Amino acid sequence: MIKDLTISATSRDGVGKGPARRLRTQGLIPAAVYGEGTEPVAIAVNAKDIANILRSDTGHNTIFKLAVPGAKKGSEPATVIIKDWQVDPVKGRLLHADLLRLSMTTATRVRVRIETRGEPAGVKLEGGILELQMRELEVECLPGDIPEHVEVDVSGLNIGDHVTVADLVFDRDKVKIFADAHQIVAGVLAPRIEEVAPVAAPVEGEAAAAAPGAEPEVIKKGKTEEE
Repeated sequence: MIKDLTISATSRDGVGKGPARRLRTQGLIPAAVYGEGTEPVAIAVNAKDIANILRSDTGHNTIFKLAVPGAKKGSEPATVIIKDWQVDPVKGRLLHADLLRLSMTTATRVRVRIETRGEPAGVKLEGGILELQMRELEVECLPGDIPEHVEVDVSGLNIGDHVTVADLVFDRDKVKIFADAHQIVAGVLAPRIEEVAPVAAPVEGEAAAAAPGAEPEVIKKGKTEEE
């Protein structure tokens, strides 16, 4: 999805942890922009701008403008998409982003999330569990035709039923998918039943040993006094 948004980038020279750490103190992150037959350019972009795009409804498939440093005077900002990004696994903050240049007349490959529609009958009436086996789908289309998501209706699924890639809803005239049509997307599993261990009947003589006042037998590890 195309957004009326332009992000300004600045050039960067240093590489490694030191320069990247200094960028982050300024609210920036290191990034690279490439594609459309151009050499990769090392840049720095505002971390909040990229984070806001990733958190939007269209996420990493959001198409926006990037004002690249060193561009010819009077040239239009580059049309880009977030191709990849890195996040600190502990603090959850952005560390790096890769931005891909796009031509609005050239097809590109992206990954689109899969969303389910409805509540399965097997879950609602039989207590089953809906299991998603695919959460994203790789597609190819023109940038302007990138879907926000692809849907699949699961409301008619009973326990043991499933839906496949062939059941996904999207514009097949404009969007090409890269997945087997028979690949399972989601299915309804039977509810898990916890097994209760049977209580063993007492062996003759054990009841007497367990009577009130009886001294319990203690088994100790290690050597005995006789040893």
